[in-house]
This record gives sequence, C-alpha cells and structure tokens, in this order.
Amino acid sequence: MTPDLDALVDGLERGERRALARLLTVVEDGSPEQLRHVVAALHPRAGTARVLGISGSPGVGKSTLTDAVATQLRAAGRTVAILAVDPSSPFTGGALLGDRIRMQGHHTDAGVFIRSMASRGHLGGLSFATPQAVLVLDAAGFDDIIIETVGVGQSEVEIAATADTTVIALAPGMGDGVQAAKAGILEVADVFVINKADAGGAGRLQSELQGMLEMGHATAEVTDEPGWWPPILRTVAVKAEGITELVAALDAHTGFLASHGLGAARRRARTRHLVRELALESTRRTFARLSEGEDGLLEALAERVERRDLDPYRAADELLAASRLAAS
Repeated sequence: MTPDLDALVDGLERGERRALARLLTVVEDGSPEQLRHVVAALHPRAGTARVLGISGSPGVGKSTLTDAVATQLRAAGRTVAILAVDPSSPFTGGALLGDRIRMQGHHTDAGVFIRSMASRGHLGGLSFATPQAVLVLDAAGFDDIIIETVGVGQSEVEIAATADTTVIALAPGMGDGVQAAKAGILEVADVFVINKADAGGAGRLQSELQGMLEMGHATAEVTDEPGWWPPILRTVAVKAEGITELVAALDAHTGFLASHGLGAARRRARTRHLVRELALESTRRTFARLSEGEDGLLEALAERVERRDLDPYRAADELLAASRLAAS
C-alpha cells in the first residue's frame, strides 16, 4: 500500500480533491501502519492552518452556524475545510447525521471542503481520527479548518485540546445556562454564541452567562498570564444575522493569541494531547493482542488472581511488563 499512499500524498500537494478525500479515508479506516506512513509524510508540510472549534448541545444550530461562518470566511477570500463529527450508525459505524446535507450551498465552491466523520463511540465530542484529519487538511493548504463536534454533554469538551479558538453555541429555552456550568464549558469557551437569538429568552440566557463568567473571574487564581474575556454574541445563523460580528471575534482572538505569545502555547498543548492519545491507543492495541481469546495473558492472570495466587496490582504489573516487551 505504501506506493499508493505516496501517490496520494503527491496528489494532495498538487491540490487534487480525490487524493484529499482518499487520505481522509485512510486516516479513518486504514491500518496503524498506513496511518503512521501518512502522518510521517504530511507532518513536515502542516502547521499553518487556523483551527476553529464549534461545539454545544444538540439542537442549538451548530451546523447552520458552521455553514454561515464558512460563508463569511469565504467572502474574505479564505479557504475553508469543515470536519463535521457525527454520531455513529450502530449498524455501519459511519456518520449518522451527515451534516454535509445542511451545507449544500458550498458544493460548487472549490475553496470549501466538507467532510463528515463518525465519532465511533469516542468520547469528547470528537472522533479519535480528528487530529490526524486536521493534519491532512492543514497539509492540503486550507486557511481555516472548522471542527463541528457531536452535541456535547457533561464531559465532552475535548475540542478545547484540538482547536486554536473554541466557540460554544447555546440557544434560549434549552436550560443551557445551567448546562454550561455543569459541563465545564465556561472553562473551555473562547467565544460564546447565543444562536436562535430571535427566540424569547436570549437576554436572560446572556445575563446568566455573564454572571457565571464574572463569578468565575472573581474566584479564579491570579496568574501572570494575560486573560481573554470571552465575548457573548447573539446570532440567528439561518438568517446570517450576527455572523460578521462572530467572525470578527474569531479574528480578535487569533490576534490576541499572537500578540501575547499564547498561540504557540496552545499548539504545544495540542501536540501534547495528540502524542498522549496516540501512545494510549498503541497501548490499548497491545493490551488487546495480549488479551485475545481464552488463552490470552489477561485471562491467565485473572485466573491466578481468582485463585489468590496473585494480587491484582502484581497482575497489572505483569501485564504492563508483557505489553512493553510486545511493543519493543
């Protein structure tokens, strides 16, 4: 497969959309060896794209908001790639909702590329393959990469470890003020958007968010790092209202990161997160190989623990030692 992958990488450099689509498929469905080859080839060519994350609860209009932001960025002459992370089909494992359906207005625009990815049970609102997909799109030369997450719950805020700027979308009448506090969203948002702001309750939601932000700011530990106060914006994405102000806020945050030297720190944090996740995934695969079948090492260790010949901690030590040997 390696010659084919090299041809796809060369095609990506020439701007071939077919090569881009096939490389993203390799990232999602290829073997670990194929993924290693693609990442090694593309990593030196990436590092220039701005990564924007749009997250929030189901039903707040994330897809419509993403579509409107992409339209505004294109009007400014920027190329845009969109990764829409969907829930997985329990039957095929593929993307269930297919958010591209909501973004058909861009299908003839060569400056926009849209891809749906299945979360495949990965928590955090993203897919495990999302960082590698971002790498492929970055190497393809897009100016902005927008990641739209699965509707998030109380622990699904992984987007903050992936994006340069994180937008949290909320909507009136959905209990989102309380949900934001419960989910830890206040800590990860760089920009808040109250979408569907033409509905009743938008003002109350904005007041609740403002109060929560002020309370968090008052109790936050004082550091020497300059702070960013997340703006709270109102939009009606379906009518493109407030989108100009939202894109201006995104640009302002990008400028803030650059002027305070924080952009490099965020990219370093993103790299740490990626390296850690890859190491953990490799360890999980090694454990899976050691645990397969009734004759697997894990089964043998479990039997010894059950017979009280071995305590659980020593059994875990033996499994770790075997995994190190298997990985070396």
